[in-house]
Amino acid sequence: MQREIERPLGQGLAMGDGGSRRVSANAVVSSLAVLAIIAVSGAIALRDRPFRMPAPVVTTTPETAETGKADPSKSATQADGGAKIIRVDPAKQSGSGVVVIRDPSAIGQNLRVAHLPDPALIEQSETGPLPIRAADGRRPFDVYARPWSGARGARVAIVIGGFGISQTGTQAAIQRLPAEVTIAFSPQGNSIGRWMQAARQKGHEIVMQVPLEPFDYPNVNPGRNTLTVDASADESIKNLRWALSRTTNYTGVMNFMGARFSADSEAMQPMLAELGKRGLLYLDDGSSARTTAPELALKNGVPFAAGDATLDTDRDRGAILKKLDELERTARAKGFAIGTGFAFDTTVDAVTIWATEAKKRGIEIVPISALASDPER
Repeated sequence: MQREIERPLGQGLAMGDGGSRRVSANAVVSSLAVLAIIAVSGAIALRDRPFRMPAPVVTTTPETAETGKADPSKSATQADGGAKIIRVDPAKQSGSGVVVIRDPSAIGQNLRVAHLPDPALIEQSETGPLPIRAADGRRPFDVYARPWSGARGARVAIVIGGFGISQTGTQAAIQRLPAEVTIAFSPQGNSIGRWMQAARQKGHEIVMQVPLEPFDYPNVNPGRNTLTVDASADESIKNLRWALSRTTNYTGVMNFMGARFSADSEAMQPMLAELGKRGLLYLDDGSSARTTAPELALKNGVPFAAGDATLDTDRDRGAILKKLDELERTARAKGFAIGTGFAFDTTVDAVTIWATEAKKRGIEIVPISALASDPER
């Protein structure tokens, strides 16, 4: 009997020629499978764009946005499948027919040119430049808005008015107030164009104040060219345009006084229609519960915001800080709050101190345009 050690390799006691052939066939099949896997893996690894074709990068024009079809001549790549990626170019200026989609959280205001008006947003008049919608539909409300994060946390907008009346006070307040605070210019002020440039270069969003008739007018008088209830619609529009022409680069207007005027829908309608035509925001300071502004703003396509609190009815610094704390509680409760005030030294000091501390507590100070309800969006 042949010993185990003397038996040829590959030949077992119970395995004949058929078994040997089966082992050899299995070995060949296994080897071919391994080689196939290696070949496929190598082909994938050596491809310029493994696994999938890239999503096409599409430049969107007004025509393609309307039809929903991309223009092949303006696509960076052409490929089937995958999501389409729209090119975002924050530095590109509008006016070329290209719709540029911007992410406010990813860009900042270019302070070197923020003070320069966009010629497409200006209509020349006898009293000065008037804001107007551009031919491509852009509004001053959009173009001159200060960027913000877009986050959904507690947001507070603070609008401080009366700028331009005191030259030294205006200069000091522009420099001291945080850039996130919105500045409102009085049309009664002086050198408004110069102060507008300083405010915009500091980073402030700005609005224009419009004098509206209060109760007890003219004993209580907001100033020159006040819009009154008894005036004709044409006269009201003339006075409004005078205020609008005092400077440029603002996102909208806010009332100065005006409890009687804002309560009269017939008097308010021409003004809101004019603001809607020109693409401007209307901020109601919230001082009158009888205002008709919210309904008329919606009717006329006007971005609208209303104040939650007047900060400095009591000009004591402690009282102003208390009002600001109340504003913070409102923002935490409903997501946002709007406070208005005047450029008194005590108000500027209190707002500056409070804003610095509020940011540390997670409050975002935003421009007024960020909190406006916009019928066009």
